[in-house]
Amino acid sequence: MLSAPDKKQLITRLKKDILQWEGYKAPAAGTNQTAGLGAIEAAFPNGVFPLGAVHELVCANTGQATACGGFVSGLLSVLMQNGGACLWIGLSGNVFPAALKAFGLEPDRVIFVNLGKDKDVLWVMEEALKCTGLAAVVGELRELDFKQSRRLQLAVEQSHVTGFVLRNRSDKMGSTACAARWQIKPLPSEAVDGLPGLGFARWKVELLRVRNGQPGNWVVEWSPAGFSVIGKAMAAPQQLMIG
Repeated sequence: MLSAPDKKQLITRLKKDILQWEGYKAPAAGTNQTAGLGAIEAAFPNGVFPLGAVHELVCANTGQATACGGFVSGLLSVLMQNGGACLWIGLSGNVFPAALKAFGLEPDRVIFVNLGKDKDVLWVMEEALKCTGLAAVVGELRELDFKQSRRLQLAVEQSHVTGFVLRNRSDKMGSTACAARWQIKPLPSEAVDGLPGLGFARWKVELLRVRNGQPGNWVVEWSPAGFSVIGKAMAAPQQLMIG
């Protein structure tokens, strides 16, 4: 039988292995493999934004859906710095490819597929998440249940591709197997150096649920230099998502 110290060491090692399998692998020494989210990344286990995992972003209205699209575009521009392409599977067809350049994302590296039904988006997304040649896959859905999300998560555990589900129905919020659940709300921009016109995109970023991590709220701005966390983090009312 194992002694108490040996059991503790075994449990610690298993927890570390599980976190790595779920996408929370610490970056290799001498590298800077982050999502560029600064203080927000400390909310995740090991202080690492989970790659090779599925993220769920819930949208209550058109404004939030647009904000989600901008936020995800900024993330994609960071995740695709080392090459690869992205598949964006939409239901609305409202994404204007040229606008992605404002978030540092070259539209010619994004493959757009527009479909009409959730079941079609789910099938294409699951198959795309198995493709190791992609850096990320974005799918727009109205509904997502635990079984469907589990299939997506199993796909990325083999390929290590990062997935983003943009949920356009926030009135049905059941449990999912996604590593994190976000909600992005648009905020008024501020003038740059007192000049007239629109400033940089700004959002209230809410990490509603995160597996083995700490939910919270932040005010985030996007500029040509990338993401900037400019607001004080506040604890979110939701409980931690364990398992």
